[in-house]
Amino acid sequence: MASSITSSFHTCNLQSVFLGERSGLSVSSVPVNRVGFLKKTIECKESRIGKQPIEVPKNVTITLEGQDLKVKGPLGELALNYPREVKVEREEDGILRVRKAVETRRANQMHGLFRTLTDNMVVGVSKGFEKRLQLVGVGYRAMLEGKDLVLSLGFSHPVRMTVPDGIQVKVEDNTRIVVGGYDKSAIGQFAASIRKWRPPEPYKGKGVKYADEIIRRKEGKAGKKK
Repeated sequence: MASSITSSFHTCNLQSVFLGERSGLSVSSVPVNRVGFLKKTIECKESRIGKQPIEVPKNVTITLEGQDLKVKGPLGELALNYPREVKVEREEDGILRVRKAVETRRANQMHGLFRTLTDNMVVGVSKGFEKRLQLVGVGYRAMLEGKDLVLSLGFSHPVRMTVPDGIQVKVEDNTRIVVGGYDKSAIGQFAASIRKWRPPEPYKGKGVKYADEIIRRKEGKAGKKK
């Protein structure tokens, strides 16, 4: 079958050349030796969050050594190591700025992320953060015993959790828990571990939820009509 296709192809070429000679037209062929590709340079836009300056309060001490930053304030001390895609600079008026060291897509992503992390460090050691949780359900309650947080969440035994160093926990009215400290990531992780024991269910809303969390309710199964 391949030979028949090849012979028909040559026949068509011969016919086209013959017809060109008879009609007085010249048939020319242009050889294609090289195929070119156009390269388009991708320009990474500067992050809207990353380009914002970070104001440092007077009660916060900044120590910058290469890609390592240490922040010390009245509530504690935090440190952060920056990747090679970004760099942090301190201006004369004490303002910190996070800039991109290279023009790549990853550098654009790291720019906004590490600017946010740096700002959280400065705010954390000076003012602190807190996360509030609420227990919803009959018999659900919380209490503090030394450095342990004890939760009654409907299990056959109470749940006992050790509070990590650098985090303060308060219990209000046995149903509201306040997790505070200077490390925002540690606060969020510990609050998430509390909520994980009994996530709120969508029918009655029972469980452990964040104070500002909105639970989307579902309708229960309707009984059969008589």
